[in-house]
Amino acid sequence: MLTGKKGWAGLKIIVFLLSLMPFLLLVNDAINDQLGANPVEALHFGFGDWALRFLCIGLALTPIKTITGQRWPIRFRRMMGLFAFFYASLHLLVFIGLDLSFSWEAFKDEVPKSPYILMGLLTFLLLIPLAVTSTKKMQKRLGRSWLKLHRLVYVAGLTALVHYFWLVKLDYTEPLIYAAVIGALLGIRIAVYCRKSGKLFEP
Repeated sequence: MLTGKKGWAGLKIIVFLLSLMPFLLLVNDAINDQLGANPVEALHFGFGDWALRFLCIGLALTPIKTITGQRWPIRFRRMMGLFAFFYASLHLLVFIGLDLSFSWEAFKDEVPKSPYILMGLLTFLLLIPLAVTSTKKMQKRLGRSWLKLHRLVYVAGLTALVHYFWLVKLDYTEPLIYAAVIGALLGIRIAVYCRKSGKLFEP
């Protein structure tokens, strides 16, 4: 169990730096031309993978609390959610900026051929209100509505999976792994809800 403000602050800094590390490594690889034959695709997929990973980590914190009885992991939920949004934003920015060169015409031409783009945009739009209302001030202002709003994270997890499945053309191993993880995390929540009928889910 964590004790003391200094110990907690130190742990938060460590977790923050570890969460930022994938970004720094990908940028370093890009600067040093170590992203392979298609660097834009590698950067695009790299940020997308980490967005989904942080989404899974954020969803895992409440089940960890349920299983272990320890509440302190929940205190990282906001940070993990914001990092998921951060990497999702970079994922989208690389696609629009580097892949399409900010061309609206190119975007309109690409969408009919690639419906996974619309699913990705839907996922990103679902994450925006969660990021905007992630502060304690917004949580107090919204009250019980905050819990209802932040259930959108479940929908975002499912739409992110659909986006990934539609994106992959041959090997579905990784999407299936993420689907199993998210399915298990949602399954734990359903089990808890069934045991304590009427209690609101925690996002």
